[in-house]
Amino acid sequence: MNLIDQKPKFASVLAFDFDGTLHDPATQPTVPAEFSDLLHTLRRDHAVGWGINTGRSLAHLLEGLHESGISIQPDWVVAREREIYFCDSGGCWQPLDAWNQTCEAQIHGLFKHAGELLETMRHLVEHSTGAQWIAMNGEPAGLIARTDEEMAWIVSQLEVLASAEPLLSWQRNSIYLRFGHRDFQKGSSLSEVARHYALDASTCFAIGDSYNDLAMLDARHARMIACPGNAIADVKQHVALSGGYLAHASHGSGVIEALRHFFP
Repeated sequence: MNLIDQKPKFASVLAFDFDGTLHDPATQPTVPAEFSDLLHTLRRDHAVGWGINTGRSLAHLLEGLHESGISIQPDWVVAREREIYFCDSGGCWQPLDAWNQTCEAQIHGLFKHAGELLETMRHLVEHSTGAQWIAMNGEPAGLIARTDEEMAWIVSQLEVLASAEPLLSWQRNSIYLRFGHRDFQKGSSLSEVARHYALDASTCFAIGDSYNDLAMLDARHARMIACPGNAIADVKQHVALSGGYLAHASHGSGVIEALRHFFP
C-alpha cells in the first residue's frame, strides 16, 4: 500500500464502513481494484481525504486493508467505532489523544455509574437468551447473539431498560453488539475528523450497510450519504428517507457507484 501525497487541506472527507460495505471476503481481491483508481482521481480532481470508519480494532483493520489490495493509504481511521487515528507522513498511525482519552474516560465513568443497570441487562441476556455476554477488565464490552432474530429481541429489551440511563448506548452489527456512550460513535467520530480538517457535515460523504452505520448516515455528520445494494432493509429505508443514494451494486462496486453519483 502506497502513501498518498499529503494535502495541506481537503475539500471533502469520505468515510467508508469496511466489512459488508467496502470489503467483501467472498471476492478476490476483497475490494475492487477500480476503487483505488477512483480514489486517486477524486484526490486529484476534488481534493478529498478518505478514511475507514469501522467496528474493527486498528490492528484488525490494517490486516483487512492489506488483504484488500487497496493501493492508497487512508488519511484517517475510526477504529472500534470511536477511536480516531491519523496517518502521518511516514505512514505511522497517530492517535488523536484528546478525543480518544476523553472517549475512554467518559465510557468508563458511565459504566461505573450504570453498573446496576448493566448487571440487570447481563442477567436478562444470560437467563433469557442463548447469547454470550462479553466483559473485559471487569466492564461490559458487548454480546454475541445466536441469530439476528435473537439480537433484535435483546435490543428491544435493552431499549426499555436503557430509558433510565440515556447516555448508555450500543452499536449493533448483525449478531454483534458493543456497549458504549451515546456521544461517541461512528457519527460523532466522523464529525471530529471533519473538524480536524476544518470541514463540516456539508462536505462529508459516508456509506455503510448495517445498524452501527446509522450514526454516521446522519445529516448532522454527513450530508452525502449512501448504502450499497447489500445493505440491510433498515439502512436502505433510512438512506432513502434522508435523500441519500441507494446503490444497485453490492459491496465495493456499490461504493464506486455511490462515489460517482456524488462526484460525477
